[in-house]
Order: sequence, then C-alpha cells, then structure tokens
Amino acid sequence: MIFSSYKFLFVFLPIVYTVYLILNKLKMDVIAKLWLVMASFYFYAQGSKSFFPFFVGSVGFNFLIGYLIGKQNGKYAQTTKKALLIIGLAENILLLGYFKYTNFLISNYNYLTNAQIPMKTIVLPIGISFFTFQLIAYLIDSYRGMTKDYSLLNYLLFITFFPQLIVGPIVHHKDVVPQFENKKQSIFNMENFILGIFIFSLGCGKKVLLADPLTSFAQPYFKNAAGGSFWLGWFSAIAYTISYYFDLSGYADMAIGLGLLFNIKLPQNFNSPYKAKDFQEYWRRWH
Repeated sequence: MIFSSYKFLFVFLPIVYTVYLILNKLKMDVIAKLWLVMASFYFYAQGSKSFFPFFVGSVGFNFLIGYLIGKQNGKYAQTTKKALLIIGLAENILLLGYFKYTNFLISNYNYLTNAQIPMKTIVLPIGISFFTFQLIAYLIDSYRGMTKDYSLLNYLLFITFFPQLIVGPIVHHKDVVPQFENKKQSIFNMENFILGIFIFSLGCGKKVLLADPLTSFAQPYFKNAAGGSFWLGWFSAIAYTISYYFDLSGYADMAIGLGLLFNIKLPQNFNSPYKAKDFQEYWRRWH
C-alpha cells in the first residue's frame, strides 16, 4: 500500500486519522496511540504479509534487549551489556543479511566456483533496511546509556510509525519519542494539519506526475537495451535518473507531511543530493 494509492488516500488514511482524532478528543490518549500502532502494523502487513511475523518478532526482541541492557548494574554489568548488544546486533544483521543478500552471495559463489547451488525463493521485505538500521541505532544508544526507560507503547510508535516505516527517513529515538510523550502531541494543530497536507501534496505530485511517467518511459528500453537506439538509450537513462530522484524525494515529502498531520516532525533526509560537490556530500544529502 503506497502513499499515492487510492486505497491509502481514500480509505486507510481518512479512517486512521479520524479515529485517532476522536480518541484524542475523548482524552483517550493511550488508546489513540495503541490505535496508531495497530494501524501501522496493518499498513506494513499489506506490503509484506509473509514477513510480517518476523517484523513483529524483531521489533519485540529488540525492545527486550534494549530493556535488559538498560537494567544492568553491578559488578558484571558492562560485560552483560556487551553480550546483550552483540546478541541484538546479530539478530538484526542476520535477518537483514538473509532476506537481502542470500541470493547475491549464492550467485557470486556460483560464478566464482562454477557451483550450481539453486537460488532461494526470497521476497525482499519492504523497508527492511530502514527499520533494521533504526533498531541497531536504538540498541547502540541503549548500550551507551543514552536511552530512557521508554514505555513499550512509545517504543512501538517510534519503530512502526507508518509515515516513515517503509521509505524512511530513518529517525533517532531522541528526536521522535519525546514528541510522542508530549501531551500537546494529541491536540489537533491546524497549522501542522495545513502544512502537512501541503507538503504531502507536493510529494504526491512528484511521485505521480513526474517519477511514475518517467519510469514508465524508461523501463521498455532497459528491458531490451540491445534493441534501442543511441538517443533512446540516453533519453531513457536520463529519464530513469530523474524518476529515481523524484520518487524518493516525493516519498520523503509525503512522509514528512503525514507526520505533521499527527503533530510529529520527522527530520528532512532528502536535501537536493544532485547539488552535492562530492560523493560524500551526495550520500549525506541523499539519505
């Protein structure tokens, strides 16, 4: 379920937002947050049904590890914290590595050794890189003593908040969790609402009016590059480059706009990367 789809725009978002506002209006703050968490889980499950149990398990496991790290004290506290951190990092890295790089490693091993190991049937879960890096950062900060004893509900909101769940931006707990803990977050803010709709509309326009048509133009050439002309090749390459730019730029805007609807200010993570002077700056501006 992508942000620019009819299902999201005219069914999911209106229902989730309306119920959220009503619950907050009735001073049912905890239930409103729980509703948002359940909506976020549902949102993710629509895109990765088979991976969803792994996602829920990983989110819960990382909370437990972070909680245990924060509770360590005494003579062997540092050693225990380090062991817990290693366990948490291993779980995240292995999960990411299996789903994202198993077939890559198999194909390269087959190429180098002439082996015939069959490829695995693995569907890449959406957003796995984003939430994995977010969880890893959380565990490292827990080890460094930089996290508070967050409630399970606020932790779940931090990890699963649907506007930034599948395409980022990758958010830091210290920037987002205090916003969820703030009582003013549950009060309807007309300024944030208008600004959120405006930014979301800009992002949706980039995605629907620029990125998607350019991708549709470029794809036929890349499916049969040998049969294309010189000029078609150049136009297709440039079209895909621009479409890729506006696709991610559009999603970043839509995520920030959606966050503002819920009075959550997500960080800007897409800052005109093609203006960069070198690759290092380009990478920082891109994500």
